[in-house]
Amino acid sequence: MNLTISGHHLEVTPALRSYVTGKLDRITRHFDQVVDVKVLLTVEKQKEKDRRQRAECNIHVKGNDLFAESAHEDLYAAVDELMDKLDRQVVRHKDRKTSHQAEAPKRMM
Repeated sequence: MNLTISGHHLEVTPALRSYVTGKLDRITRHFDQVVDVKVLLTVEKQKEKDRRQRAECNIHVKGNDLFAESAHEDLYAAVDELMDKLDRQVVRHKDRKTSHQAEAPKRMM
């Protein structure tokens, strides 16, 4: 899995990097066919403080691309909300990929 964590108007500290990778473990636990992950952490230059910290993530899994974004006044809370959204998307993608049809019973002769 290729992981890219970048910041826009923000320096990505080792603590922030380890927090994001720890949260990404939850996604790889549900679906192990993740090819590429790109995380962008941004601080908006708005006058109002509400929803100023943003987190975006592009995930390339086998067969699909998933995208989610989140905004909050705290960057760690934005990352938590982002991972919740991505987790739901990955579980839904995995559910679609698996076959839910029961196998036909074999005939006895």
